Amino acid sequence: SGNRLNVIIQHYKFNTFIAMFLIISEIYLFLFRTHVKIRNNFGASITRINRSGVDLVASPHLQLQMGDRVTIVGSELAVTHAEKVLGNSMKRLNHPNLIPIFFGIALGCILGSIPFMFPGIPQPVKLGLAGGPLIVSILISRFGPQYKMITYTTMSANLMIREIGISLFLACVGLGAGKDFIETIVNEGGYIWIMYGAIITTVPLIITGLIGRYACKLNYYTLIGVLSGANTNPPALAYSNDLTSCDAPAVGYATVYPLAMFLRVLTAQLLILSLG
Repeated sequence: SGNRLNVIIQHYKFNTFIAMFLIISEIYLFLFRTHVKIRNNFGASITRINRSGVDLVASPHLQLQMGDRVTIVGSELAVTHAEKVLGNSMKRLNHPNLIPIFFGIALGCILGSIPFMFPGIPQPVKLGLAGGPLIVSILISRFGPQYKMITYTTMSANLMIREIGISLFLACVGLGAGKDFIETIVNEGGYIWIMYGAIITTVPLIITGLIGRYACKLNYYTLIGVLSGANTNPPALAYSNDLTSCDAPAVGYATVYPLAMFLRVLTAQLLILSLG
């Protein structure tokens, strides 16, 4: 199962030590439908789980995923047996596994082009190239491991795809709006629309920020991630991630972004069709 990466932190009288290693064995994909039972089978306990830089509390109902880094407490023999089941090889984790990502994008584009009819709306509504891949990615992330689909990818590949996506998004926005931008502002009263846009953007963010900070007691980094996700603003998320080394903004962003994006895609089309 590869070279051992055990880090002995402290010895105890009963030959107990804490070891950290990486879960990479593909056999672990089957564990979404079975119980690991580390304590019953090996006499060891999982005390901490780190997933993509986020520390999770070990609980009996938590499903482990490929690429998780777990902290196991037990005898040396118990930890060795657990290592053989879970795996411990950095080499296997160095592969980016980009096929599921592009497969999900392709399925998302197909789903986004399918029209849906709503009662009272004469024209069909589509999820589009934004909503389709989003829905498919959520479904693959949730059910993919149950069907032996590896959804793990390296952090470097993940960050690369994020930066490329944000760059392409901003480039397309600039190319689409830059041609008539100055003329629209100067001659067609575009500054009024800019003012309306600023009000529509800032007022809900201020209200949401106050509720999240004082009513929900969210910490600062999680809150800025939630605000970025509620506004479906990838550049804001990129700025939030640069403020801290933890993944709290990304977690907050991912929590609210799917619902906000889904409602944004459908609501805009419904308003245009119903009022137009």
